[in-house]
Amino acid sequence: MMNCCGLLTLQKEPVPLKSIEVELEVRDHVATVVSTLNYENKEDKPLEAVFVFPLPGDAAVCHFSAQVGQTQIVAEVKEKQKAREEYDDALSSGQQAFLLEESDESPDIFSLRVGSLPPGESASIRLEYVTELAVQADDGLRFCLPAVLNPRYQPQGAGVQVTSAPASLVPYSLCFSARVSSPRPISKVESNCSLEPLQYLNTDQTQATVKLAAGHKFDRDVELLIYYKDAHQPTAVVEAGQASAEPGSLMGDPVVMVSLYPEFPQSVMSSMASSGEFVFLLDRSGSMSNTRISSAKDTLLLLLKSLPMGCYFNIYSFGSSYEHIFSKSVEYSQKTMEEALKKVEEMEADLGGTEILEPLKHIYSQPCIQNQPRQLFVFTDGEVGNTKEVIDLVKKNSGSHRCFSFGIGEGASSALINGMAKEGGGHAQFITGTDRMQPKVMQSLRFALQPAVVDISVTWDLPKEVSVTVLSPPITALFQGQRSLIYAQLTGQSSEAAEGCVTLKYSLAGHPSENQLHFSLRPAEDTGLTVHRLGARTLIRSLEMEEREHRGQQDGGVKEKVVQLSVQSGVSSSFTAFIAVNKDNGEAIQAPLVQRNIPMFQHMVPYLGEFFSKCKITMRNPVQFIFMRNLSSYVTTKREERTRAIEQDVGGRFYPFLFVLSVLSSNIFIVKHNEVWATTLTLIWLHGLRMDAKSEWELLAVKAASWLHARNAPCVSECVEAGNVLLGCSVKKEALGL
Repeated sequence: MMNCCGLLTLQKEPVPLKSIEVELEVRDHVATVVSTLNYENKEDKPLEAVFVFPLPGDAAVCHFSAQVGQTQIVAEVKEKQKAREEYDDALSSGQQAFLLEESDESPDIFSLRVGSLPPGESASIRLEYVTELAVQADDGLRFCLPAVLNPRYQPQGAGVQVTSAPASLVPYSLCFSARVSSPRPISKVESNCSLEPLQYLNTDQTQATVKLAAGHKFDRDVELLIYYKDAHQPTAVVEAGQASAEPGSLMGDPVVMVSLYPEFPQSVMSSMASSGEFVFLLDRSGSMSNTRISSAKDTLLLLLKSLPMGCYFNIYSFGSSYEHIFSKSVEYSQKTMEEALKKVEEMEADLGGTEILEPLKHIYSQPCIQNQPRQLFVFTDGEVGNTKEVIDLVKKNSGSHRCFSFGIGEGASSALINGMAKEGGGHAQFITGTDRMQPKVMQSLRFALQPAVVDISVTWDLPKEVSVTVLSPPITALFQGQRSLIYAQLTGQSSEAAEGCVTLKYSLAGHPSENQLHFSLRPAEDTGLTVHRLGARTLIRSLEMEEREHRGQQDGGVKEKVVQLSVQSGVSSSFTAFIAVNKDNGEAIQAPLVQRNIPMFQHMVPYLGEFFSKCKITMRNPVQFIFMRNLSSYVTTKREERTRAIEQDVGGRFYPFLFVLSVLSSNIFIVKHNEVWATTLTLIWLHGLRMDAKSEWELLAVKAASWLHARNAPCVSECVEAGNVLLGCSVKKEALGL
């Protein structure tokens, strides 16, 4: 769980992040982003820097490396727990290490740990990701570089609330440049920030560069809108596999990215539905105060005034609790509209926290009105900590409605807004100001009034020696002129002149239709592995959702598949992390290691204070931050996972859990026998302080005692005595099975 706050340390000191450089390369509708974060430790003590930051929710993080002095370390993707252990082990042995991982709660939050930075030393972290650009109502392609990481509200009982630092206190600078290329001419590039003039690189205006104007402060999201001439053109890009990868694997085979823009018959589009049940859900939590609630209300008022006569509607608002204007959806008339408008104008951001699950459950529990298809419109800043739970609920009820989501204001969670719309068969919009609000709102309403597209199918016509494996989930929603992306793996050999064809079939208002796209199987040049990584990301997200849906019913096979795919493709997932260790630097830490949080995240759990009071531990020791993290990880782990969290190796010793306690004492004898000491101490802690969970660890304790017996270590008695003193226990040696 990551609880995020502002860019200050606990002592209100500046963070050691000095600057950020971002290079954006846009090729048609795909973006590659390279961020370089420059750290410098100006303090007189070693530091561990912790930087929690947002990324687009659908981004595929595919590269992570660190430059320390003349040494460059390229990170590897590993299973998350193994990566964390390797990071902790490296720091405890005096090595520098870097860890990048995705939040368990939301795929648009990442944390980066930089440790340890000796006094006066600098480090540059390079992070690369690829992402698709969403098509806007005015046909522009939207790229957003998230700068604002708003604190995510945790539902009751799920976490500790923290607040963010004012944007004016952001202490580091941003350098941002973009290069845009496309088969079609670039009409213009616009931004919410000041830009230098667009520079074309060729006469046909298919390549251009643009930069942020000098003096930009990275205190708000950087939004670029890119416009091409004749933007809505179906395309297919075939990318060659990685030469070093095994043929038949995802990375070894070619992958195709197909972009389809369905065009519906004009006769159907001219007869838009005048029926439907429109349910509006407005966020009135405290984080929606000031301009956000005004923007959300303006958006809602515009929609209310535009509804067709004869439909049904209701308005819900939520915070820590939820309210509704009508007890159930009512018919839309002049009277009911005026009543609703008056109530909306009186609404304020005064309902506390962001508890979105309960009103959603209530809405879904209401019976649907016959011949009035339900359309759900959600307006929120997306500042919730249970993103995946919300998205899963929307998907579970996707058969009864379509969900149209609006992200309001800076820092709205792209994972939540896009995820709800995708799983709800609707469309997502981001409202960051008054400009462009009206076309976005009206586009979503037109989509909602459009009859639902049914019987959607995709078929492939390929040479007989080529087979296809679709990586994308089935298409469940189509809208007029909106792009649909499909990723597929192509296995087998074909001639360079070979062609393929993909056919999209569907039915709209009883009218069967189809769109076809013929494409060359010859791989495009200079695409690197962008398409492969986006395809891998798409498959990983589908598998992660499948794992959540069947959690507790399977043997972990889906999770293993995700880890394997993530490691193979080098693309991050919720079950993996990037780990880099500088093994050239192995000098022991000579001073206390201080943690600097950028933003800070912290666990406060009931056991921790009790444990530390019994251990009489102070923060003077340089390795105790590792111990705190290990212990915090253990006591916050779900009950059924705690046994595994103790980390017992095959032989029976407890390692590395509590391993760092072996250096809490200056006693050289104990340090010399640290494996025996760590294992004995863990047994004392379990028997003395965790008897309430004995059923979880009893078999592990028997195994540990057997390991100690086999060692026949002469220091066991002394370790038991020392452990009892340290932990304030009185566990007998015999009770430990020794």
